[in-house]
Amino acid sequence: MVKSMLIYPQNKYNHNMNKKSRSRLTITLRQDILPQLDCIIDGEKIRNRSHAIEYILSQYLGPKICNALILAGGEGVKMRPFTYEMPKSMIPVKGRPILQHVIEMIRGSGITDLYIIIDQKLGQKITEYFGNGSKFGVTITYLKEPANAGTAGALRTAKDKIKETFLLYYSDVLADIELRELMHFHKEVTPVLSAALTAADNPSDYGVVKLKGNKIVDFVEKPTQPDYLGLVSAGIFIAEPEIFNYLPEHTPSSLEKDVLPRLAKQSKLSGYPFSGKWYDISTPEVYERVLKEWLNKKV
Repeated sequence: MVKSMLIYPQNKYNHNMNKKSRSRLTITLRQDILPQLDCIIDGEKIRNRSHAIEYILSQYLGPKICNALILAGGEGVKMRPFTYEMPKSMIPVKGRPILQHVIEMIRGSGITDLYIIIDQKLGQKITEYFGNGSKFGVTITYLKEPANAGTAGALRTAKDKIKETFLLYYSDVLADIELRELMHFHKEVTPVLSAALTAADNPSDYGVVKLKGNKIVDFVEKPTQPDYLGLVSAGIFIAEPEIFNYLPEHTPSSLEKDVLPRLAKQSKLSGYPFSGKWYDISTPEVYERVLKEWLNKKV
């Protein structure tokens, strides 16, 4: 079957994408493929067959990110007594540690070279379980964070290791998010850091953002003002190595308090909203919800 189609790019990131040049292509497809193609058309994210074809091609030919950095340190005080004996990222969900769910999702996005930052006290629990990563289809390099380093201080330990664009992921976060789409978004808008954004029932417990288009123009960690009730940072980012230049020398230091507000003011922080389920497993209450709601599927 022969179809003449205009190929349009996925237009949910930036209206400037509409100005990109396009070419009209005549293609031939097997008839048994067309029903499969039609299955991914939802009228919103994928509008028509032309859009579906370009979406599939962009996923296959799109930007490749080779490295992921997972922050798996910290004491997990709010999750005690679990975290007296194990890192928070090793708490089980549907028979597997939280961190294993994270690793499997990252691997499913095509990233297999992982750096995991662990703490000095309980980090050995992680290294004993995951080893070099070969059993999980990845390669793992472990980095030990200084005591009481904070999220920015922990990230600094990777400064001399990562020299290319990378995925940054908090190990206590489970999310139904298409990481490949986040990568595409980042490459389109090219900031220093792109933050995945989600809605939360209690936004004042998280880092709340103000968006102008794709740009985050303000970032406030755990705001007390009632006008900060928007989307929150999901703890999932795509970062350029330039991010290391913005990390404070002192410790403890926090990405949310010391780095992200500064990037926002300099127009170097972008936001990618997503609508899938999201859990920051930082309290027993959230953990109980996860046990009931999280799908037990491997990627």
